[in-house]
Amino acid sequence: MKAIVQSEFGDASVLSYLDVEIPKIGDKECLIKVAFTSVNYADIKKRIGNKGKGYFPLILGLDAAGTIVEAAANSPFSKGDRVIAFPKAGSYAEYVIANEQLVFRIPDSLSFEQAAAMPTVSILSYILLHEIGQIQKTDSIVIHSAAGGVGSMLVQLAKLSGAQKIIGTVGNIEKENYVKKLGADVVCTYENFTEEVLKQTNNQGANIIFDSVAGDVTSMSLDCLAIYGTLVQFGNSSGKAGTFKTNDVHNSCRNIKGFSLGTTRKHNPVRLTPVAKRVIELFESKHITLPIAQIFNLSDAAEAHILIESRNYEGKVLLKV
Repeated sequence: MKAIVQSEFGDASVLSYLDVEIPKIGDKECLIKVAFTSVNYADIKKRIGNKGKGYFPLILGLDAAGTIVEAAANSPFSKGDRVIAFPKAGSYAEYVIANEQLVFRIPDSLSFEQAAAMPTVSILSYILLHEIGQIQKTDSIVIHSAAGGVGSMLVQLAKLSGAQKIIGTVGNIEKENYVKKLGADVVCTYENFTEEVLKQTNNQGANIIFDSVAGDVTSMSLDCLAIYGTLVQFGNSSGKAGTFKTNDVHNSCRNIKGFSLGTTRKHNPVRLTPVAKRVIELFESKHITLPIAQIFNLSDAAEAHILIESRNYEGKVLLKV
């Protein structure tokens, strides 16, 4: 089969389009023929060596949409089932292996393109909003990186939940219309979001702030987080750690909560099953959608990475396998 393989850390040029062996399934595993896979910022971090250890040769990719071609004995899945999955050894490949607990059927009405855009960002966003942030209709919320994949989902899900005010931040204000079409009430840049949030909330601050950027954005977020508010920290796309002091939280009764979908896939995969079912229903009913910025052929994965690193896109970037 064809796959994108890297043998060292580095820029997009380390990604090679090669022939490799089709993997073999073990107990409680499925072999899936991939139709599309998505490119996530975590792939960039892993490629350059900023996310975990690298055991080379390495295949990147968190999620995929495709068709079951082989399942283990007594599997709940059958050959021909259309599914989304979190493969166990990368998804930039024609065939992938996934544990049954991380495979979810999709309806025929849901295209593979839209299905491939959703697994990581929609399941993560749903958990962030409803389980970690515990959003209420009276909440004013801030969503950092609102034009990205997770941001696009958080804005829509927050709107669907009836949040009182949704404020999105972007690196480039040219993305304002895109984010507002998704449901944001206010869009601002990282340079002025603290002042804008306080202005929009009568100096009360936001009840929940979703931060995947970290670095300076974390401390700036604390400057506009309401008493009893929650800062949900789920990434550091800035490449820098965010910092806070204990007296940032105890006097004001504020929370800082962290969440990782990767950790949850590894240690508590059953937690994802009801969430996956719910978000698939939301996509099937067209209550939410995920705009697709661009689709590249698998062989052009390096170009897809360059686009992601430029941040000059809105929505999700896919690879057609």
